This record gives sequence, C-alpha cells and structure tokens, in this order.
Amino acid sequence: MAKTFVADVEVAERRVFLRNDFNVPLDAGRITDDTRIAAALPTFHFLLERGARVVCASHLGRPKGEVIPDCTLAPVARRLGERLGRKVEFCPETVGPKAEKAKAKLKPGQVLLLENLRFHPGETKNDPAFAAALAQGADLYVDDAFGACHRAHASIAEITRHVKLAAAGFLLKKEIDFLTLAAETPPPGYLVILGGAKVSDKLPLLKRLVEKADAMLIGGAMAKTFLKAEGMDVGASPVEDDQLDLCRDIRRRALERGVRFLLPVDHIAATHIAPNITVRIIRPGEAIPGEMMGLDIGPETVEAFRAEIARAKLIFWNGPMGVFEVDTFAGGTMEIAAAVAASAATTIIDGGDSAAAVAKAGVAERISHISTGGGAALEFLAGDKLPGIEALTEA
Repeated sequence: MAKTFVADVEVAERRVFLRNDFNVPLDAGRITDDTRIAAALPTFHFLLERGARVVCASHLGRPKGEVIPDCTLAPVARRLGERLGRKVEFCPETVGPKAEKAKAKLKPGQVLLLENLRFHPGETKNDPAFAAALAQGADLYVDDAFGACHRAHASIAEITRHVKLAAAGFLLKKEIDFLTLAAETPPPGYLVILGGAKVSDKLPLLKRLVEKADAMLIGGAMAKTFLKAEGMDVGASPVEDDQLDLCRDIRRRALERGVRFLLPVDHIAATHIAPNITVRIIRPGEAIPGEMMGLDIGPETVEAFRAEIARAKLIFWNGPMGVFEVDTFAGGTMEIAAAVAASAATTIIDGGDSAAAVAKAGVAERISHISTGGGAALEFLAGDKLPGIEALTEA
C-alpha cells in the first residue's frame, strides 16, 4: 500500500501535481453527475488551505491520443471552481510552453487544471518523456485517482519515477482503507450482495469473496444463471450457459465454508422490459414461463434478504437486484438500498449502477462509503495489484 499520505507531508508553497479522476458524464458540454468532483474536494481543501500551488490533471473519455473537443476538461474546471468557491485556471494544453507558463504563474492557494491527459498519446503508453514533462517543476506528486489506478499510464505509474516525493490523497486513502476491509480484513458478520447482468463479469469477485464472507445474496440477471445451474426453468431470462459449472463450483465452495448463500425464491416477471407493462409474480417453487423474463426480485426474496442485512456488521454491495432503471422493476433494488442504508453495519457500495440505485432511493448520504473506483475497485477486491498503488508504494 502507499507508504506516504499527503496529510503527513509539508505542502506550504510547494507545487503539487495532483492526479484526479474527473472522468465525468457530459451531455452537450454539461456535466450531468459531478460525484467524482465532489469526492476529490477533501484533498483540494487540504492543499489549498495550507498554501500549496496545485496543478491538477485528469483524463476524460477515450480520445485515443487525439484532441477531441467533446472531451475537453474546460467544463470540469468551471464546476470544480464552483465546488471549491474559488477560480480554477484552465490550460488548453497538457504539456508544452503554455502549460509551463501557466504553472509558473501559480501562487500559493491557487489551482490550475490541465487539458485532458489522453489528448496526448504518451499517456496511455506510459511514456517516460510525457511523464517527465508532466512532472516538470513539481515538488510533490499526489495520486487521488483511484478509478484510474488499474491503468499503467504515464500520469499514474511512470510519473512517480520523475518526482522527489509521491503520496496518496484523501480519496485514494479512503478507497484503499474501505476496500481493504472488504477484501482482506472483514469482521465477523460480513455480508456480500452481488447483482447485475453477468456472472462472468463478477467471477473473480465471486471466487475471492466467497472465501471471506459469512453470507452472500445474489440478485439481478446473474442470479438466473445460478438458478439454472440448480435445475430451475428460468424462461426467457438471459443466462450464461458457459458459466453453469462455475456457478455450481461457487455454491459448493460456499457450502463447504458454511456461507449462507441466498438466491431469489420469487421473481417479478414480464415478457419484455417496458414501463407500465403487465407483470406476474412468480411464487417460490414456480418456474418462470418460457415467454417471460425475471426482471426483479419478488417480495419473499426481499424479506429474506432484509433479514440477512439486519444481522450484518459489514456489507459490500455491487450490482442491482433487477432492471432498476425502469420503475416497474425497481422495487427490489430500492427495498435493498433502503435496508442497507438503515443497517447498523459499515456499508460499502461499488459500481455505477449500485451508486445510482442508492441515489435513486435517496439514501446515498447514509452509506459509509460509495466507491468511485469502477473497474479499479473490482480488480482490487479480486486481489489484483493495481499499477497506480504499486507505483506509490515503490516511490
């Protein structure tokens, strides 16, 4: 893990290169969700209140080494300034004369945001020359971009070789602390809730967490693959036939370890996904009719899942229980979100859909930690080494 935390470093009047993850959704140049900007604020406040000169950088989208106007970070500079209550200077270059001039003009307590790192092909190639140009004049490198730490990119990995000192920011440290609790050191009473579309997307996570959890709740479309593996007729529900043996193996491993492994016992089914469509409740023991799909968990499953949530001491949740984007099939996910928020347990939410679900349920502020990590969090939880964290450890 990162050896140095920014809070333990003297930053007054130093020029700090701060790597953020401002890969926010845009609609015609308008930011539609600034969660990642809000999550970065504690590190900015710490640095600016102590008189650091902050040069921050991020990627946005996948411009693949070309300048794509729709991927400019200019809207991020404006929103970040609004969030910080101070002007954020913006440089239309990432490296080069304009960038160096803008850096040189920074005074203590000021912020400069450079243009999209991925406009330069050297970023994704982890190019030493590009990393050295980014680090030019920096007294300290701070990584606060956990969502990009699984990428061996120049501003994440190589840059640590070109600075005197590298440290983790507040967001990165918080992510590591909470996800280490979920992946390595969970207390007794550890509950894992997994949903979403595919077993294959969660397979490394399933294999790792079945070794750590005391109970697991499986919902979403992926539950239908588990149910089919047990011989249930799931109708027209999408399943991954090539994952059936692996599902049986995970169930066997859970049984051997004494893990309470709960699958849905009833379902909200329909012939297709649409608002206001007629639905049918598939009762326990019933098969899902051939023309129908299970699109949400049913009321008896909700009650069984609630009972496990109420007894948990630590809860990790990744993936919705159904097609929650459509209100007709959102009930199960909303009920689970409310139960998780009401729990006395430490609660960790991972994944964009799960974060959207707790926001839709109006309970996001009652969750202990909502990860910004996406793919990085899944790799971390699966036990993989992340290049960004490894680079900080070695720096």
